[in-house]
Amino acid sequence: MESLPDSNGRAPTLADDPALGLSQRAKLEILGAVLLALFLGALDQTITGPALPTIVTQLGGNEYYNWVVTIYLLTSTITVPFYGKLSDLYGRKPLLMIGVTIFLIGSALSGLSQNMAMLLTFRGIQGVGAGALFPIALAVIGDLFTPAERGKYQGLFGAVFGISFLVGPFLGGLLTDSVGWHWIFYVNIPVGIVSLIVLARLLPTVKRPDATRNLDFLGAGVFTVAISALLIGLTNKQSNDWATPAVGGLLLVAAVLGALFVFVESRAKEPIIPLDMFRNGTYTASILSTFLVSFGFFGAIIFLPRWFQFVNGSSATESGYQIFPLLIGLIGSSIISGILVSRTGRYKPIILFGLVTMTVGLLLMTQLRANTELPVLWFWMFVTGVGIGPTLSVFTIVVQNAVPFSQLGVATSNLTFFRQIGGSVGLAITGTIFGTRLLEEIPNQLKAAGLPQQVVSQFAGAGTGALDNLVGVGGDLGSQILKLVPAQFQEAAKPLIPAIVQGIHEAFSIAVASAFQIGVVTTILGFVAALALKEIPLRSSNTAAAPAAASEGRRPFNEATATD
Repeated sequence: MESLPDSNGRAPTLADDPALGLSQRAKLEILGAVLLALFLGALDQTITGPALPTIVTQLGGNEYYNWVVTIYLLTSTITVPFYGKLSDLYGRKPLLMIGVTIFLIGSALSGLSQNMAMLLTFRGIQGVGAGALFPIALAVIGDLFTPAERGKYQGLFGAVFGISFLVGPFLGGLLTDSVGWHWIFYVNIPVGIVSLIVLARLLPTVKRPDATRNLDFLGAGVFTVAISALLIGLTNKQSNDWATPAVGGLLLVAAVLGALFVFVESRAKEPIIPLDMFRNGTYTASILSTFLVSFGFFGAIIFLPRWFQFVNGSSATESGYQIFPLLIGLIGSSIISGILVSRTGRYKPIILFGLVTMTVGLLLMTQLRANTELPVLWFWMFVTGVGIGPTLSVFTIVVQNAVPFSQLGVATSNLTFFRQIGGSVGLAITGTIFGTRLLEEIPNQLKAAGLPQQVVSQFAGAGTGALDNLVGVGGDLGSQILKLVPAQFQEAAKPLIPAIVQGIHEAFSIAVASAFQIGVVTTILGFVAALALKEIPLRSSNTAAAPAAASEGRRPFNEATATD
């Protein structure tokens, strides 16, 4: 669409409209390259799972098993707001290409790792690059297409995310078994190079002409330490209690530094996260709703494969494909909701429909039991996926339409950041709920099955560590159960093993169902937050002012760049 002159009759420039002069074919080629970059970041979150046991066996360092994933999540989450802000100042092209390049360097080095220390270091580098992929890729789509056009393209974001979950586990297992685990990292390189070539050839370089370049180094430092403390504390919750220094202590540090960060940002000339953006009700409601909804989404992704493996007896690879119904619903609704926004210009009803549908799906999954039929569970998952899809695509359109074009990058990165933080906090809380309920339910279910009290008491007093080993995937559950029974009771307990196994499966299922309850609550809260969204007309030009400011009775955030 041709850009319109501003209120002073001035012809728009590339700073006003980065898509100026680009043909539709060039836009679509750039879109393809951006989606490839997006796919790289999403794929790397799923492809490593099947390879981790092999990697740990060959490199040693089993105690750092979780950190192979955690270090990538840590560095990629921390860098998201920085890339968004810098892309607003220096342009999307250099920052996205830098991010892709760092990601590819980290991928190559990760594949060359000779020990766990090297792998963790290089995975951290990979994450630093990945931090650019999600926010800048979405911002580029915002650059190329007006808010009225973006829906049909932003919907592809959810599709890429879903496809990565479909392809990742299969590709990770195939490469590990056939050519070696190193190739789960090397496979990124040719895809990334293709993306870089197209971006270098076609994507315009646009710098903000009025940028003061007073970068907020103090805020950046405080933010980095605060988020590091938060994510490490939440990761440590997997093996520690909330009250321990490794969890509660770090979370307290994160809270104090978070307050300090807000103070620093309120006085910074060029803040990493401009606080005045949160005066916009539509923007704030979108961020808050996205944060809350992430609880339920990430819980579904984490706990469902565990249920399929432990209770249903699926292999690790099979469990990845058992969540196909959820992902099919997610991909389809993400694409369709984006198209509907573009055609109708309305987004609030679509978001509210998605949140209601997601709540219904999660509520259904709170009924999960050991004897739940797979077709029934697949239907529940599909409903949940249909609800999740619009939250992945439409909120991006809302946020980008609600702020001035000059802040599109930082607005998009903030949405991505709060989505990832919401998922991390949600996993820690749902994990705690799962573990607590499991400890309660195993003795209850064994007692309900009519087992002797002396057998039940062995499990009631087994402790968290023993039960963690018991419900770990792999090995013969019957043999693991006998290890918890004193020698003098083992012969008498052997005929009872089937009943004990059934009781533990039921307890595990109830614990997983309980974890979904937090998703129901937070999704309802996300729905309440989304009620505050204003149905703002989608701009037909990137050079138009952000309509949110005017509609809410406030001046535009940046009058120098938000022209009518």
